[in-house]
Amino acid sequence: MGKVHPADIAELKPKRKCCRKSTRCVRCPVVIHRMRKLDGTQMSKKQLTKALKKARAA
Repeated sequence: MGKVHPADIAELKPKRKCCRKSTRCVRCPVVIHRMRKLDGTQMSKKQLTKALKKARAA
């Protein structure tokens, strides 16, 4: 899949099922839902990267 910009994650199509690993994949439904809840238009690229890291780790 390659690198994905953190701002584009909210528009990705989620996978059918969650992997439930300790570090979730980018297309995991949980990660996409968490990133959609954030207002990405008001955040800088650095803030979006940190938010993505937090969404994948939890």
